[in-house]
Amino acid sequence: MLQTAENASNPQTDLAFQRCINPACGATYDAHSIRTACDKCGDLLDIAYDWDRASVPTKMSDFEAMWSQRTNPVRFSGVWRFHELLPFARQDQLVTVGEGQTLLQQTDSVGDYVGMNHGQLHLQYEGMNPSGSFKDNGMCAAVTHANMMGAKRAACASTGNTSASLALYCSATRLMRAIIFIGSGKISYGKLSQALDYGALTVQIAGDFDDAMIRVKQVSQELGIYLVNSVNPFRLEGQKTIMFRVLESLGWEVPDWIVVPGGNLGNSSSFAKAFMELKELGLVDRVPRLAVINASGADTLYELVERRGVKWNGGHVNMDPIREYNDLMDREGIRADTIASAIEINRPVNLKKCLRALEFMNGVVRQVSDQEILDAKAKVGAGGFGCEPASAASVAGAKLLRREGVIAPSDRVVCILTGHELKDPTATVAYHTTDQELFNKTLGSRGVTKASHANRAIAVPNELDDIIKAIQLYS
Repeated sequence: MLQTAENASNPQTDLAFQRCINPACGATYDAHSIRTACDKCGDLLDIAYDWDRASVPTKMSDFEAMWSQRTNPVRFSGVWRFHELLPFARQDQLVTVGEGQTLLQQTDSVGDYVGMNHGQLHLQYEGMNPSGSFKDNGMCAAVTHANMMGAKRAACASTGNTSASLALYCSATRLMRAIIFIGSGKISYGKLSQALDYGALTVQIAGDFDDAMIRVKQVSQELGIYLVNSVNPFRLEGQKTIMFRVLESLGWEVPDWIVVPGGNLGNSSSFAKAFMELKELGLVDRVPRLAVINASGADTLYELVERRGVKWNGGHVNMDPIREYNDLMDREGIRADTIASAIEINRPVNLKKCLRALEFMNGVVRQVSDQEILDAKAKVGAGGFGCEPASAASVAGAKLLRREGVIAPSDRVVCILTGHELKDPTATVAYHTTDQELFNKTLGSRGVTKASHANRAIAVPNELDDIIKAIQLYS
């Protein structure tokens, strides 16, 4: 069932507004305006609220009553079920295609692999969203705001999941046209097929995601197209609801750790914003620790935080190491390169917000190899939850942190699985294949030398006795 906003010409009340994240600036702007950066200092923006005037429940469990309204598409949505915690639009303006019907699964099989006590590891499976990834959480919020603003075209740069989500919302709602920017050879067929099938105008440029991001910002500015990448603060409002659903699934108890893949850093940024607001409102009494996991072939955050000591520092970020590293990447032609294509990003647009998240949530950053990612992915799959490679970075990262003793075996840990397995089936087949040429072509060039947890097909003659013998031998 689909609910869309009517074209709204009246601004939303001043309950919501946009605010610069730079404490030294703090400029504010109307929520009924399109911005991706502060006009005064150029920093990123948050969506902020006058909570004293908002109708916020007194405890998180009050949201359980929303299930009695689930025949209403807004309350059925796993995003808008928590509308009172992101009230930038009226309820009759909200756009939904049924996003957020996701699952938090406790799994001992994966927990054993990570090194956790039984009952302590949980997987938040965002691949159950309509487009197959977590992006739908933020896209419904961005498209809601775009429709409030009367936008007829919306654009994004994408490694695949954002484009699939934008294309789906535009196609399903018929509110606007989707324009997708992708880099050459930098998108899996599973994701590209969605953008094409949903009717998006797809523009493939020579370059990678970072190049596409530069161009889509320029084109959106020049042509007045609504930009939905996570530099858009309304996108992150939707993504913060992933944390609300985690709490809901845990009986409103706060876990010890949230472990999430680090790409453009929208998730980590939005998760911290969720807990900042919940703490401010008195709806939680503590916050979990945050672990952001880079692929080693796209490890800008790890390089800056763990090697160069970059910190939020109360908003006073030392920009020199960031500029120096960006210059180094330009000078030496360093490009992101990982099998985890969804996080194959060198210049994350939400870097500063993520630095803030790490400070607030006492976070850590780690990097894991493609070998570790694919091994973890195979263990997740064997546990019944197929995920794309980038998702498995969270499990590989949890295993690394457990080995380092940073995560205790008794901690309650939630790993975010960001996308469905069928987003990138080529990597899965190559890992499990008996075809050495396919393995080498797809994975070997990225430093993957073995498939420690492969579930390979067995070849048998087309004879009944041989088939029976093989099944008896291997089952």
